[in-house]
Amino acid sequence: MISPYTSKAEVLALLEARHGDPFAFLGRQPAGGGRTLIRGFQPSAASARCVLPDGTSLEAERIHHHGLFELLLPPEKTESAYEWEFTTFEGHAWKTADPYGFGPLLGSQDMHYFREGTHRRLYDCLGAHPMTIDGVKGTRFAVWAPNARRVSVVGNFNQWDGRVHPMRLRIEGGIWELFLPLVGPGDHYKFELLSPENQVLLKSDPMAVFSQHGTQTASLVFDLDLYPWQDQEWLQKRTRNDLYHEPMSIYEVHPGSWKRVPAEGNRWQTWRELADDLIPYVKDLNFTHVELMGVAEHPFDGSWGYQVTGYYAPTSRFGNPDDFRYFVDKCHQNGVGVILDWVPGHFPKDAHGLARFDGTALYEHEDPRQGEHQDWGTLIFNYGRNEVRNFLVANALFWMEEYHIDGLRVDAVASMLYLDYSRKAGEWLPNAHGGRENLEAIAFMKELNGICYAEHPGATIIAEESTAWPGVSKPVDSGGLGFGFKWNMGWMNDSLKYMAEDPIHRKYHHGKATFSMLYAYDENFILVLSHDEVVHGKGSMINKMPGDRWQKFANLRMFYGWMWAHPGKKLLFMGSEFGQWSEWKNDTSLDWHLFLGEEHAGLQKLVRDLNLLYTTKPALNALDHQPGGYEWLDANDGDNSIFTFTRTEPSGQKIYVAINATPVPRPGYRLGVSNPGSYRELLNSDAKEYGGSGFVNANPMQAEQLPWQGQPWSIQFDLPPLAAVYLGQ
Repeated sequence: MISPYTSKAEVLALLEARHGDPFAFLGRQPAGGGRTLIRGFQPSAASARCVLPDGTSLEAERIHHHGLFELLLPPEKTESAYEWEFTTFEGHAWKTADPYGFGPLLGSQDMHYFREGTHRRLYDCLGAHPMTIDGVKGTRFAVWAPNARRVSVVGNFNQWDGRVHPMRLRIEGGIWELFLPLVGPGDHYKFELLSPENQVLLKSDPMAVFSQHGTQTASLVFDLDLYPWQDQEWLQKRTRNDLYHEPMSIYEVHPGSWKRVPAEGNRWQTWRELADDLIPYVKDLNFTHVELMGVAEHPFDGSWGYQVTGYYAPTSRFGNPDDFRYFVDKCHQNGVGVILDWVPGHFPKDAHGLARFDGTALYEHEDPRQGEHQDWGTLIFNYGRNEVRNFLVANALFWMEEYHIDGLRVDAVASMLYLDYSRKAGEWLPNAHGGRENLEAIAFMKELNGICYAEHPGATIIAEESTAWPGVSKPVDSGGLGFGFKWNMGWMNDSLKYMAEDPIHRKYHHGKATFSMLYAYDENFILVLSHDEVVHGKGSMINKMPGDRWQKFANLRMFYGWMWAHPGKKLLFMGSEFGQWSEWKNDTSLDWHLFLGEEHAGLQKLVRDLNLLYTTKPALNALDHQPGGYEWLDANDGDNSIFTFTRTEPSGQKIYVAINATPVPRPGYRLGVSNPGSYRELLNSDAKEYGGSGFVNANPMQAEQLPWQGQPWSIQFDLPPLAAVYLGQ
């Protein structure tokens, strides 16, 4: 029976899960005459008692059969703290502090910085955080949903009933908050929202640090404060890194398909198994970094992790957040940097995700001409909204701070830069000046890069950008976007087209092999042969090469030798290092059985040795982004499809490189050199140990005082067919 202290309308609003201000109804409430009333709601309870600190236990009246309880405290107990003791119809009893007995949880500064878009540690405020408040253990929940009429925390702890734990709205920030005693790590939860149109929405936590994947989409409470990091030496060294003048050779990995476990249902390896297996492999091949695809939580395996629903949650496919930390920690202890693919350009429409989160276009634009990515069927972030921009910038900082990530590769930057990206006339809206540039996205990228580089020296942000936008990797104060590096998509396209030509025809396409040097220093480039080049019918790297089996391997060895000698950092997708024949598939392992063939092992050894030379010879890395590090000896021998050049280190020491892109051997080939003395072969991609024919130069070559190719001295050596040769003193 409803008491005289209680409004029937408010009771109905609570029971119908539409009460927007539960703290004005539940918990401690004034009853007039200096008296205090407390109300509690627990649908599964048959009875409830109020337990005071002195042990006094007072029975509350059950004023509604759905589990609403009320108690008028004795005058002398008005200010006393209390706990609820609920008992179910089956006789199960438990005590809990009252969630509605706690004051506001987030500070006014948090609200201010969030509205302003400058809260660097937003992840410390929003989401689910296990903590102790006033001696009570529980979890603090907070979520941004400014247009919702009601938001509740639902989970395994309240039978997913949105009536039980409605949240408090902090109207100054549009944030809903609630502290739930007894809820802790391992508990599953979501947010249930009532939209402005009275539609009930069930959403995963945008700030969850641990989530289910696939068709199961609950968020999980997890304590991020317990992992004992052991990579302090790496982090201290990282602050002194100068990546522009140091080697960076990246092994791109899709963790779910690098190496599965066929004996156990073709399951994925866990992060800890990958730490034991992948890290030694990467280190043995002398790569300096791994770049990981699909780390942030995503529901659909086939998206490869590029349709993210959990921006703050490492995917649970491979373990929990501390398992991923263990992997990163072990990488660092073994001298391997970790780069993550990061997707701030778009997000999927999955009902549990960010799409129309509170019933309105909250994270995205309302107008589909701005807010929908037609190619991918996804939604585009509204970078003009402070809170959205804050969500993304804080996310980048989160990965660097909480997971010690060394770099982010930003996906699909071109789609962010242009309002008309992949759109026809009439399908896009111009900016305020009538142009096609996305001014809000540009401002976001500049802000992102400035903040990340300032707060995490030695880390880097890499742009996957495929257009001629100027200054992508130039500093913001010089008019650039502020990225550290840019993927060299032009080199990739031209060089692969060149390599696809039959060698007899390459002389007609010689410009494709030399054109990249006309713009090699326009950006801080990374040369990439990524996953995008070995899917969707494009063929594997080995199958892109022309000719018979021997020629395919010879061409690929030559191509890698050329790539590693070309200015720019390097990236190679997994499987390409040993010549996998089949296209990459995200749901199976790489074809490790190919190591039964010596050509595959030879190609892998070549990559190992190329990385060794690259990481130990400053000539191949120290001046990657400065013209003084490269000089053509002969760029114009198209008739023979030979090109020769030097790489130079700051001290002036040179490595000489000759590329023969035809199957015609060139014995006694003359090469210009700048100094007298003896020269030796540093690497020959045709060596038998790499699977080649063994047309090598075993003996040193003495320089002759015969000017050649603009150099005062010259040497003669045997230039093998379809091969790259490195020479030095």
